[in-house]
Amino acid sequence: MTAPARTFLLAAILAGALAGAAAAQTVAPAITVAAASRTELRETVIVTGSFVARDEVMVSPEVDGLTITEILAEEGDKVAAGQVLARLNREMLDVQLAQNAAQISRAEAAIAQARASIVEATSARTLAQQQLERTQQLQRSGASTADALDQRTSAARTAGARLESATNALALAEADLVLARAQRRDIELRIARTEIKAKVGGTISRRTARLGALAAAAGDPLFRIIADSEVELEADVPETTLARMRPGQPATVEAAGYDKPFAGTVRLVAPEVNRTNRLGRVRVNLTADERPPLGAFGRATVEVARSTGLTVPLSAVMFGPSANIIQVVKNGVVETREVVVGLRAQGRVEIRSGIAEGDEVVVVSGSFVRNGDRVTPVAATQR
Repeated sequence: MTAPARTFLLAAILAGALAGAAAAQTVAPAITVAAASRTELRETVIVTGSFVARDEVMVSPEVDGLTITEILAEEGDKVAAGQVLARLNREMLDVQLAQNAAQISRAEAAIAQARASIVEATSARTLAQQQLERTQQLQRSGASTADALDQRTSAARTAGARLESATNALALAEADLVLARAQRRDIELRIARTEIKAKVGGTISRRTARLGALAAAAGDPLFRIIADSEVELEADVPETTLARMRPGQPATVEAAGYDKPFAGTVRLVAPEVNRTNRLGRVRVNLTADERPPLGAFGRATVEVARSTGLTVPLSAVMFGPSANIIQVVKNGVVETREVVVGLRAQGRVEIRSGIAEGDEVVVVSGSFVRNGDRVTPVAATQR
């Protein structure tokens, strides 16, 4: 090849290389972007604990010294308020009731006798008083002696004393009748209490009653009832989580051994935090008809916040101590903006100010580009 030809070829190669470099410099780098869109976000926290009864009612005997003769309910049974759960031996109380009936009859007879005595004593006192008055008149006229007057006076006093005695006997008999009737009410009450009844409706969680055992009010309760069959999940949560929980927040509760979760709501958020472990107590009430057993392990997912607003991927925001930054691609140029963020959940973050709906934001903010850089936006793959 001649020298001019080689020179021309080198010049052509150099020109092509320069043109390729220039073309490479004019091609902007590709960057993944996502459009800001309106989305509903739900922030949740997970709490774990054990299932407990919302209110557990203890059923104990209200009369001592009687043995259990019949048991009519078992653990797991659903009972109504006033339903008989067990019966106690009432033979001794029946004997006392018969004795009391005799005492009442005796008191009523004593009252009748005392009233008859009062009538008789009243007549005798009236007669003695009349005789005394006649004797006093005769004595003033000199027709009667002093001895006769003394006898009439003594007879009148004796008749008055008999009337007073009969009146006191009536009061005593009436008091005996009142006492006997009060004793009857006491015996009838104790007989009624030989039937151990459910104080509230619900589910029996435990039975300690045994046939032939001596019932004692001071001992263990014979039955424990889950009032209205209401079961709750009791959990201890960190104080930072406790501050975000409120009664009425919806929850989904999972129980060990159950395939389907239970619906529930937060019923109680304790106003106190344990000073030792910095945990606070919450209770989640179950709204489903089915109830897990007491003491079983449970886990609840509680919705602590919900918001519908403009959202972007969480990775698109660069969180700083003084400001939160987001990068927006507009006409192929990167713009850095300060934004106000809101709720964060489900891999996204709510943007309350700083961008508009439809703005394309850099999915991974601050990693590859800076303000003013020209880029080629590539839409992120929707998942």
